[in-house]
Amino acid sequence: MEFTAELFQWRGPAPHYFVSVPDDLKGALKAASKLVTYGWGMIPVTVGIGGAEYDTSLFPKDGGYLVPIRADVRQAEALEEGQRLTVTLDIRTGKAMRGVRRMK
Repeated sequence: MEFTAELFQWRGPAPHYFVSVPDDLKGALKAASKLVTYGWGMIPVTVGIGGAEYDTSLFPKDGGYLVPIRADVRQAEALEEGQRLTVTLDIRTGKAMRGVRRMK
């Protein structure tokens, strides 16, 4: 899956940055979640942004999903709040890889 969305900061007790998955992709993700979720509706994915790729999980939120954007990726790709990002998502069925990989 590929989409473009705005980077935003959630300013809760542990602030973090996310992008929201567009509404038109929610149905496919909900269907996949029944096969791959490991609890609480979390969906394991590999995320691609710019030249970086990393494993994480989508967070279910208000009937949709949020993609967490790692701090090291934000820094390496010079990402700022409000910036529109092109994001690729691949649903994972195996173990997560640690760290950020540079895409070729």
